[in-house]
Amino acid sequence: MTDAELVKKMLRAVLQPSKSGVPLSRLQAQYKEVTGELIPFKQMGHPTLDALLQSMPHVVQLERSRGGEVLCFATGVGEMAHVAKLVARQRTAKKTGRPQLVNCQMRVKPGKQLISLKPTPLLLFSLSPLPPPPQKKSMAHRTGQRELWVMCFITTVSAVNVSPFKATNPNESTPLGKPKASNTGYNPQLVQSRLKEVLNKHSHGFWVSKLPQLYRELYKQELPNEALKDLEQWTHLCTVEKPCSSNPMELLLYPAKDLKMQSPVLHKPHKPKTAIPSPPDSPSSLSPELKHKLGELLLKYSSGLWAHALPKLYQDTYKAKLPEHVLENLSLLSDICTVDYPMPDNPKRAILYMRAGEDENCNPAPFRDLQARAEAGKRLSSQLVPPLLIPSEEYPSVLVVEAASTDSVILRYIGEGYSKAQEKMEDEMREFYRQDNTRHVLSSPAAGQLAAVHAEEEEEILRAQVCEVMTDKSKVKVYYVDHGFSEIISKSKLLELHERFFKLPFQATKCKLAGLGPFCQEAAVLKMFESMASGKIMLAELVQREEIPVVVLYDTSQDDDVNINAACMKALHDKSLESPLQVNSVYMNVSVTSVRSDGTFYCQLPSRGLAKLNEILEKTDSYFHTQVTSELLVSRPFCGKNCLARYKGKWSRVAITNLHGSRVLDILFVDLGVQASVEVFELREIPSSFLRDLLTIPPQAVKCCLADLAVNVGSWTPDAVQWLRDTVLHCTDCSIKVAQLDEGKSMVHVSLFTSNSFHDSGHSVNQQLIESDLWKHQADVYLSSGHSPSKNSASTLSAPTQSQNITGSPARNGGRISQAKRSNLHPGTKGPQPDTPKAIFQVPPLLELPPAGHNMDIYVSLACHPGHFVIQPWQDMYKLVVLMGEMILYYNKTEEKPITVEKNQVYAAKVENNWHRVLVKGILTNGFVSIYELDYGRHELVSSTRLRPLIQEFRQLPFQGITAQLAGVKPRQWTEEASIVFRNHVEKKPLVAQLESVQEAFHPWDRKVTVYLVDTSQEEKDIWVHDLMAEFAEELTKSA
Repeated sequence: MTDAELVKKMLRAVLQPSKSGVPLSRLQAQYKEVTGELIPFKQMGHPTLDALLQSMPHVVQLERSRGGEVLCFATGVGEMAHVAKLVARQRTAKKTGRPQLVNCQMRVKPGKQLISLKPTPLLLFSLSPLPPPPQKKSMAHRTGQRELWVMCFITTVSAVNVSPFKATNPNESTPLGKPKASNTGYNPQLVQSRLKEVLNKHSHGFWVSKLPQLYRELYKQELPNEALKDLEQWTHLCTVEKPCSSNPMELLLYPAKDLKMQSPVLHKPHKPKTAIPSPPDSPSSLSPELKHKLGELLLKYSSGLWAHALPKLYQDTYKAKLPEHVLENLSLLSDICTVDYPMPDNPKRAILYMRAGEDENCNPAPFRDLQARAEAGKRLSSQLVPPLLIPSEEYPSVLVVEAASTDSVILRYIGEGYSKAQEKMEDEMREFYRQDNTRHVLSSPAAGQLAAVHAEEEEEILRAQVCEVMTDKSKVKVYYVDHGFSEIISKSKLLELHERFFKLPFQATKCKLAGLGPFCQEAAVLKMFESMASGKIMLAELVQREEIPVVVLYDTSQDDDVNINAACMKALHDKSLESPLQVNSVYMNVSVTSVRSDGTFYCQLPSRGLAKLNEILEKTDSYFHTQVTSELLVSRPFCGKNCLARYKGKWSRVAITNLHGSRVLDILFVDLGVQASVEVFELREIPSSFLRDLLTIPPQAVKCCLADLAVNVGSWTPDAVQWLRDTVLHCTDCSIKVAQLDEGKSMVHVSLFTSNSFHDSGHSVNQQLIESDLWKHQADVYLSSGHSPSKNSASTLSAPTQSQNITGSPARNGGRISQAKRSNLHPGTKGPQPDTPKAIFQVPPLLELPPAGHNMDIYVSLACHPGHFVIQPWQDMYKLVVLMGEMILYYNKTEEKPITVEKNQVYAAKVENNWHRVLVKGILTNGFVSIYELDYGRHELVSSTRLRPLIQEFRQLPFQGITAQLAGVKPRQWTEEASIVFRNHVEKKPLVAQLESVQEAFHPWDRKVTVYLVDTSQEEKDIWVHDLMAEFAEELTKSA
């Protein structure tokens, strides 16, 4: 197949799933998501992408939307028409609306790998076995939900987006046209007696979604579905409670108070793996004052708080010591919180969750939202417009209209049910009012009345609300409720709004920008926002889902995502307080605060800004010592947020750079250049009395590099970096001479001196490093496929055919052994061989699976084709999230030390910003290793320096990734089109799996299961994926 034919084939694969078309400006990004490469239009002899597409009329059809945007559609030629009908609509167009207002390359913002550190309960997908799969079923209609495409062997790390979704029990709906079998064996008295035993064993409470499994384990029977519906009526036995969450399926179950009194002693459950530790003897209750203080702390952390963090947090907040017996007997907190043990083998690692009843602000927001929006939608008649609901996804696309304040930003949501529905309605309005305008004229408009307005542009008919009837009776001021702006128009353009056009919610809505509240009216902030965001499509991160949601906006049209909130905050900086820098100038009394692994470093220069910063931070430190309050705890972190954290015992300014769920996050000490991973309870809000002063001072850390020394990947060995750290980090009398200002990279090229002898360049750190052996052998870290070994290269590492060692080489990305190590080896050896056999790695226990024919709720983390995909058990997914959060905290605080890496051994590896449990599949000659993520099923290439030993604490949870193949279809060589269809239907989605068989193996990662996959998210019917794929394969065969 020629390159041109391959490009055409992949273009079809990209365009076919989108019946509504792919915007031309988005096509390159979507093509790269599928293939890993951009469309090579220049290599194919075309000056532009548009020219290439115009030359392929049999592959792609270009059309211009009503708003002027160019859309790309797959040409519906004969053999592809059948395929197009079978491909479900999975993609949501990112851009609709006015063409001059959109970005160039919209993409889904890469999010955090971790879902949430809160133990998300099992959604009730399959509470009893599914009916056997019918032999033939009709195709089901799919909802339009966009999913990222991941090609096999082209791995992308993206957000695992498990936002609240609708799922139904396949036995509670009519599955695929078959009536639900009734359960005639339901005995409420028997279930209640058994439930009482379960509650006695789990008196701390547990998620309702976990009840069916506990019931099955204890009594070897399935819990009747009717029992779940009756739980709320059994108030004498238990209490069902909804915690603070946007997910209506998250319910907690705990004993009724009288039941607790009957069974104060905890018993060990039937199975050790779910054991909750029994508390030792301790005081039987807590004082009301102590309960109140603990309740205040827990209210700040609605996503839960680690119990081990409580003593320090209590001490910092209330300047008193937490009584020791509280942690020794967490059951004392049962009145104010629930206790969860995500690591059963470590009873000291517990998470505390505030009970919903204690949070007076829990849940009313959606009701206030509905009421407020319903009132806003009234007109003078009895018609009502339904409220606009906030999209369920975490990062919806929005079109920013305007902002009179950062607390009142007008925007429109983009996608199905929003902009698409609006376009459809306006098309219908244009046709409706085109028939006879005269019969619909609104003769006597009044303020507040809804109307249809005949817009001059393209003869559109838009919905509007009359704001004011002007003094000149022939004119009125109207607000376009779907577009978010006002205009004074002639009264003759007003038409009566027909009742059929009241069904769609008003599309223009408001939001607040997170972190900018105190400066919402600042002219500099609004000017920056206007230039960066107004009239553009952005990605909105929903920080708080309130009546007016609080968001962080991202511009994703550039190579790097731009945080609009953070950029607006920078507009407050007082440039006179920046560190002064000029070429050829010398600065003394410089303090080097951080050295990165690529040789760059951060330093502080004496300046007016630094002096003012230190003064304010000292006052802030004194303030924290005297105040007894929980108001300054950070309860809603988000990327770009400015707050405070301790560095070497003192409070310093930090910016949040990445979130790993809701409790673990990465921060940057902006005045030191130091990166760290911390838990959210370690952060504090900036006190209001110091907020403006601290935010107007620019960051005081200046990013530098040594002049004449390369700053490239692999050019700095760990030994060279460590020497630089030892030389300059503890020096109190450094000097720098500025050689070059690189404004594009915000970096300064300098000559660095550890004394005031800056007149002699031979004494510079630059020169010392160049003349040292550390830099003389820097070429050793570069290797390429075309490298010709020299006479000293006998000890280089080659790609192993057996289990070989990578020596403790300091080369970050290199494969050669350093000179010091090389001298200890005999010529021709590959590396030091172990004298004794490697100790066998203690693998975690094997993941338990239900018997064949039974169902399990799963999440598909990776899908290549029906013959190979990876599933995770949904029930304990939160334990994996907790584990990864703990790994981030542990490994990000440990020093980077070279280790001996062996093939087929298990390690911890840093991939992007997260730490994973991985299996080493191969060792490459360039210092990289091929790894397999044991919990997610992805293959990656990482530097060997990113591997760490997997400590015992992280070996307790079974590996969560299970390799699977689809049952009900014949094994075959799946085409690219079929693989894409399969991925779009199952990847990164929660489904029900019906287990057909298990292929056991010696290693847990070699285990394989054969399962039926069922999508139960539809209200009308369940979708059996194997039927869909069989029908698709049949259509492909017919069209061949």
